[in-house]
Amino acid sequence: MKAQYTLPIILDGGMGRELQSIGAPFQQPEWSAQALIEAPHFVSQVHTSFIKAGAEIITTNTYALVPFHIGQKRFDEQGADLIKLAAELARGSISDHSGLLIAGCIPPVLGSYRPDLFKVEAAKPILEVLINNQQAGVDIWLAETISSIAEAAMIKSRTATTDKPTWIAFTIKDEITTEPALRSGELVYDAVSQIAGQHVSAILFNCSCAEVMETALTTAKQALSDLGIADQVQLGVYANNFPPIGDLHEANNAVKGIRKDVAPQRYREFATTWVNAGASIVGGCCGVSPAHIKALAELKHA
Repeated sequence: MKAQYTLPIILDGGMGRELQSIGAPFQQPEWSAQALIEAPHFVSQVHTSFIKAGAEIITTNTYALVPFHIGQKRFDEQGADLIKLAAELARGSISDHSGLLIAGCIPPVLGSYRPDLFKVEAAKPILEVLINNQQAGVDIWLAETISSIAEAAMIKSRTATTDKPTWIAFTIKDEITTEPALRSGELVYDAVSQIAGQHVSAILFNCSCAEVMETALTTAKQALSDLGIADQVQLGVYANNFPPIGDLHEANNAVKGIRKDVAPQRYREFATTWVNAGASIVGGCCGVSPAHIKALAELKHA
């Protein structure tokens, strides 16, 4: 997808925590799926809030529509219909807003921050349900919080059979280092080198602390340059607003607290460094509110 806007392109923010903040049904392990199941009008409300804040790409609320969050039985019985509903709600939210796009969320299908759980044979059937039931309503694919090269490669292979470009967003270790790594331990440089290009038209970093993103971008930019495709693949960041997530974190154990030190203007300061480091796409992940997105939208006029 070619950018249709003045840069940077603004993504939306974190669906789950915004649902919680407006009083929607919200708990673990269902996370953002609970509102979709019990009170979907709240999902539309959050989409609208992010659009009003300045988001130009709205992401379908399908992140938690996997057995890891809603259980295998519910996924088998209701998963396809819920995924279709999520895409319909996202599409409906932009109906009065010309030029906005819908990103079809592809989550880590066997569990967030758990590359050790990933197995291609187990993941493929879930991925099929996610793609088949939102494909008609989305403009691009956004694979989010991907922890390993193997999962990114599986998604890249499958989305190549569709007519839509793919953006892959890796989650990286919350450690400041000169050699940033995915949560699998694989180096960011290697991940970008193996996944970027062809129909993967953007590489992003998400659901990690704001402080670690600049180095990841610098590394990704170098990898793209070495591949000779720096002018063909966009870079982006949408950090979370959580304290650091360690290697032993269990995504379904509890609802994490939100940081108090990354208010909207502080988040915009981080985003400015990302843009300076080569990001043409910025947004927010867990705990990043419409107020944060509004602050990012101001970058377009800075």
